[in-house]
Amino acid sequence: MNFIDIFWIFLIFSSLTPALKQRMLESQRVALMRRVEKKRKSRVITLIHRQEAFSFFGMGFGRFINIEDSEQVLRAIRLTDPEMPIDLILHTPGGLVLAAEQIAWALADHKAKVTVFVPHYAMSGGTLLALAADEVVLDQNAVLGPVDPQLGQFAAASILKVVEQKDINKVDDNTLIMADLARKAIVQVKNAVKKILTNRGVAETKAEKIADTLSTGKWTHDYPIRVEEARELGLTISTELPEEIHTLMELYPQPGNRRPSVQYINIPYFQPPNGTKETNRRGGKL
Repeated sequence: MNFIDIFWIFLIFSSLTPALKQRMLESQRVALMRRVEKKRKSRVITLIHRQEAFSFFGMGFGRFINIEDSEQVLRAIRLTDPEMPIDLILHTPGGLVLAAEQIAWALADHKAKVTVFVPHYAMSGGTLLALAADEVVLDQNAVLGPVDPQLGQFAAASILKVVEQKDINKVDDNTLIMADLARKAIVQVKNAVKKILTNRGVAETKAEKIADTLSTGKWTHDYPIRVEEARELGLTISTELPEEIHTLMELYPQPGNRRPSVQYINIPYFQPPNGTKETNRRGGKL
């Protein structure tokens, strides 16, 4: 075997390795999802958005809820018996209002129990999906977010604020048009949130209050609503997140083409009693 042969073997192996790793990951995901389904007697659906590496100059772009997502989730719901519970695992920054509302209504209309699990965050449209569930289960440190609509790079509520604070004769036509669209967008999202909540049995006055708080620009769009604050809003939140959900999230790693910014020894640590050596879960000494 000469150098050229070794080179070609290395090249073929290098090209196949990423595909093999991806197939192994997908197999592990499916196996774990099936385990959760058997344990909970439910249909498990994941909606997990990680930052994807774009090949052009290696630039990274975040993924979000889009029409393709709504098509796939709606198909999964159609393939699920109305009497079978649905468990939706969410990890998303949000996305298109149209796609998020389609999924939310499909979840709200499902006859059996719908549970949304949020291991880290479900912002904006992700929060809208959580509102459509019978039960929302967050990690103790996970967050939801406001659902106020955004027009381009600006919050709809902020566009309206400009028109309210300036003399209308000094506001250009483009801004006035944007303000009209912003007003309609806020009303539409607020009504959608209220209807979804009342469809799930929330009292109308309570649903109105929650919808107003989340959709009218009280906070910035990236404001993290933690468990305690979500409960204060009137949402029913559980923090009994199954360990399998965290394990599943580990099978959706960020693209590995960058140096990791967080590192640690990946075993559980326990504080030992005074005068004894610390042991990990596998019984090793630390």
